[in-house]
Amino acid sequence: MSRLLLASNRLPVTVSVDKQGMRVVPSMGGLATGLRAPHTRSGGLWIGWPGDVHRLRPEQRAAVDAQLQAMGLVPIDLSAAEVQHYYHGFANGVLWPLFHYLIDRVPAASHDWEAYRQVNERFAGALADRYRAGDTVWVHDYQLALVPALLRRRIPDARIGFFLHIPFPSSEVFRILSWRAEILEGMLGADLVGFHTYAYARYFATSLVRVLGLDVDLDRVWYRGREVRLGAYPMGIDAAFFESAAQEPEVVAEAAAIRGHGGGARIVLGVDRLDYTKGIPRRLLAFERLLEHEPSWRGRARFVQVAVPSRGEVPAYEQFKHQVDELVGRINGRYGTTQYVPIHYLHRGFSQKKLVALYCAADVMAVTPLRDGLNLVAKEFVACRTDLGAVLVLSEFAGAASELAEAVLVNPYDIDAVARALAQALHMSPEERAARLRAMRERVRENDVHRWVAAFLDDLGLAPVPVAPNAVEPGGGAGVELVARLRGAGELVLLLDYDGTLVPLRPRPDQAAPDGELLGLLERLSRRPGTAVHVVSGRDRATLERWLGALPIGLHAEHGLWSRPKGSLTWAAAVELRDEWKAYVRPVLQQISHSTPGSFVEEKSGSMAWHFRQADPGYGPYQAKELRLHLLDLLSNTPVAVVAGDKVVEIRLQGADKGAVVRRLLADAPGAPLLAALGDDRTDEDMFASLPPGGLAIHVGPGPSRAPHRLADPAAARALLAELLSPG
Repeated sequence: MSRLLLASNRLPVTVSVDKQGMRVVPSMGGLATGLRAPHTRSGGLWIGWPGDVHRLRPEQRAAVDAQLQAMGLVPIDLSAAEVQHYYHGFANGVLWPLFHYLIDRVPAASHDWEAYRQVNERFAGALADRYRAGDTVWVHDYQLALVPALLRRRIPDARIGFFLHIPFPSSEVFRILSWRAEILEGMLGADLVGFHTYAYARYFATSLVRVLGLDVDLDRVWYRGREVRLGAYPMGIDAAFFESAAQEPEVVAEAAAIRGHGGGARIVLGVDRLDYTKGIPRRLLAFERLLEHEPSWRGRARFVQVAVPSRGEVPAYEQFKHQVDELVGRINGRYGTTQYVPIHYLHRGFSQKKLVALYCAADVMAVTPLRDGLNLVAKEFVACRTDLGAVLVLSEFAGAASELAEAVLVNPYDIDAVARALAQALHMSPEERAARLRAMRERVRENDVHRWVAAFLDDLGLAPVPVAPNAVEPGGGAGVELVARLRGAGELVLLLDYDGTLVPLRPRPDQAAPDGELLGLLERLSRRPGTAVHVVSGRDRATLERWLGALPIGLHAEHGLWSRPKGSLTWAAAVELRDEWKAYVRPVLQQISHSTPGSFVEEKSGSMAWHFRQADPGYGPYQAKELRLHLLDLLSNTPVAVVAGDKVVEIRLQGADKGAVVRRLLADAPGAPLLAALGDDRTDEDMFASLPPGGLAIHVGPGPSRAPHRLADPAAARALLAELLSPG
């Protein structure tokens, strides 16, 4: 297997210094467990922050670095200021609440973006410095969302995967972010972008449409000449470990002791980091509501809430801790007695074996986050319950809900509904508990963390190899070679698309008139010895005549339906003009135009077009797909073709396409000229496909193309053509 380079905010270890000395202890989380084997087998590296180690003495730090190196781990040291601004300030102060839909916790202004960008640059640099040809790179989570694109700039042909471990919000929420385009562009540096659920992938795709104006085709998008795939990969756990741990004698004894301490009371368990996304206050209020509405459970049910300390140095988290403390105190004061404490609140961390014992002791597991990327606690609980004797109450806003449908699903914002769910779980028959858990256990066991890793890496391996050498920059190496080929041709024929190739795309066709610079460039090209210039456009005859008619060049309108040779004033049609089909198409286009604000219909002599560039970026493409399907059926027996262009659906006469222009020019050309075609959208693919062997196809812009050469935009296209005129 190829070497695997991993990047995450934290290294999968804990560095501790105590009376026993300095220790580097491997982490036991799902990500560390799942990636340890492929990371080690491949001889790969894991890059991340080792924690607060800057206070170590030099000899201690040298010992830590030696141990990390032996484990294939590369530390990225972060200063206290970087931790404060990159990690606490932007990653967890801005992205974390926003991606969890807690908009009220997003600061009105943040000055930490630059620190976030700079730390991402450092991670990308560390990866690039250690990269070898053939390596696979896997970047993890929201703290490093810019790394894929930053690494792509350094190593264009690298195979890069990115996985987001938290929710991706709906586009309406995500677009609140000031740096929304930068985050999307950063993630799009990967070849495969993975999420826990299909919903998150769909929200990401919608944001690409609305923020960047990209066209997403189901599970993939073309971006800057590359195909980026999107996928859902629900993360698993080390199910075998939890199942085995639950049956160890000391764990069984510990679980029995926990149950015994409660005097026979039923146990409702919550295990969370102390984080405002986990829904702890609402869960406590729901348990209080249960005791209020069903007094019979007072003294017979107790709630055990484990709240692992988290980000205590952040003021918002300290305030949240006080809120939880006060709530626990109030509920215990209301319903507690000298012999009964309703809520046992444990604000500390637990070893994994202690947690397994708690899982095994519980009658009900309450996992009710307000929003969660997945939530592995729910899966750990299911894996531990080999006895099939408990119930899982799960938030429908946790990513795991899409896999654990047999849980009692709840809306965590509806306190009364959660209270009813807790009552349902406590009253549930043993047969129903077993049936629900059995189905979930089978799914958790089958889709464990090792399968998650294999699925993502397999799909990343199948992703198209990034092809960067075809990117041409005027004045750069590839650009110089291309210009040299053009200059070296004894006879050169240039076939130039107009919109999107020579001029930027405009909201309306009448806004794209040529400027003086373009007119001068085309005239100089036409007077270059041995050079013939042809503009092959979807524009109508009248527009091309008005804009370019005074130039000594060939003009081809409506994608080649009409042609006017150089030196002629007469337009000739390539096929017989028939327009009876327009009677069927016109009312359809008018109807969809009326129902899609921002769109309009354009009618030409041999074609009709529906433009939706100014329509809603989500609704316009949807309407275009529906229109194409309808027209393909409606016009199946007519002599026309339905063609999808860049934000346009065009219906045109068959036989009138840009490829036919190439074939006619070849038939009329003496000798063997070099044909070079520049175009930007799907209609130009016909022109590229018809070029003879040795012809040059050059795609302009980011979309997919068969062309082996690519220019970034119309400005680059003009610059390349201008270089052709400069002295060689």
